[in-house]
Amino acid sequence: MNKTVLITGASRGIGRATAIEFAKKGYNVVINYVSDDSAAQNLKSLLTKNYNVNVMICKCDVSKEDKVKEMVKNIIDYFGKIDVLVNNAGIAIDTMFEDKNVENFRKILDVNLIGSFIVSKEVGKYMLKQKSGSIVNVSSTNGIDTYYEYSLDYDASKAALISLTHNLSEYYSPYVRVNAVAPGWVNTEMNKELDEDYIAEECDSIYLKRFAEPEEIAKAIYFLASDDASYINNEVLRVDGGASHQ
Repeated sequence: MNKTVLITGASRGIGRATAIEFAKKGYNVVINYVSDDSAAQNLKSLLTKNYNVNVMICKCDVSKEDKVKEMVKNIIDYFGKIDVLVNNAGIAIDTMFEDKNVENFRKILDVNLIGSFIVSKEVGKYMLKQKSGSIVNVSSTNGIDTYYEYSLDYDASKAALISLTHNLSEYYSPYVRVNAVAPGWVNTEMNKELDEDYIAEECDSIYLKRFAEPEEIAKAIYFLASDDASYINNEVLRVDGGASHQ
């Protein structure tokens, strides 16, 4: 019987690459997304065409508790279990500090942090019942030591997500492993409008002299979720190409 993975924010970027990676490994895939119907459907078609897995689409705002409860119940009713949860859904609203406002700050926390809390809580209930499971939170080096004042709200959400990872790993022990990945710069839609000179400057501070590809982050996520990492728990795996921000 195939294992099942739920990936939030799976219609693009790291989430999309992660869905493909798990499908390659024979997992049934639940694609969670919030707005881009076409991208979600295209991903489902790609997975079902190329891999022998079942794919479910769930349109759901992870920051809405009632909607998340309904989504998780539907997944359990369909697949019977959720073996892996990848909390990937995230947004950023980069502005100058003086232009930031409380409304956008709360919106970022709602999706990046509270959404991960809600989904983890609902999925974790079932994982505890089955006495097995793995949760991987997608944080960022921004939540550790890579600070940008124009994304301080995003940075705060990712730092808090690391704290949530540590607490959940203790709460769900010994049955559910909880870890996080902390990517550095990644070639995703979120970063597509960056100035070329700025990208070059940032790449110069990375030992590998380039941004990561989403597929490289997806492989790290899969590793942490897999049986190959069966004794890795409560860890934050930094995936940044070797970066120096001194």
